[in-house]
Amino acid sequence: MQNAKDSFYMALRARLVVINPSRTILLRSAMRPGILVEEAEAPFSQLPDDVFVLRWLGLDADLNLSATMAAEECEILYQTCGTQSFGGLDRGHALSEMDEELLAMVTPFCAPKLNYASTPPAAMLTQVFWDEPSFTPVVVQRDRLSRSAKIMVYSYQEQGE
Repeated sequence: MQNAKDSFYMALRARLVVINPSRTILLRSAMRPGILVEEAEAPFSQLPDDVFVLRWLGLDADLNLSATMAAEECEILYQTCGTQSFGGLDRGHALSEMDEELLAMVTPFCAPKLNYASTPPAAMLTQVFWDEPSFTPVVVQRDRLSRSAKIMVYSYQEQGE
């Protein structure tokens, strides 16, 4: 399932760069698109603001098909305090903007599956596909608004995976 997880993340990352190139994060002295995979980064005490954080939750598989289909639930967490120029009073607007960006990133609901263990990434025979996101209610923590969305990501297992 690692190739599917990597392909899902890289598809969302590439789409975010097109949708909102100014949504970035400075991480380990490198400016990157504002999306990251929690398990691939050093632990942080609090999620970064104005960034999408992918968290992989649970794996399942359907072995009754001609090829094994794996499914893993991905939770995408994000939060904002708004902007300093508006004293944080635009935090609702900023969260809505991130909601819209997330919807745009996951559409269409598929992407080519690539093997990122090689450089350049090698194309695989199948695609990664996913369901529509299921959004949680907004959580208010003092001056911060946060939300998450859960998405089931599917992939057929190919030989050698």
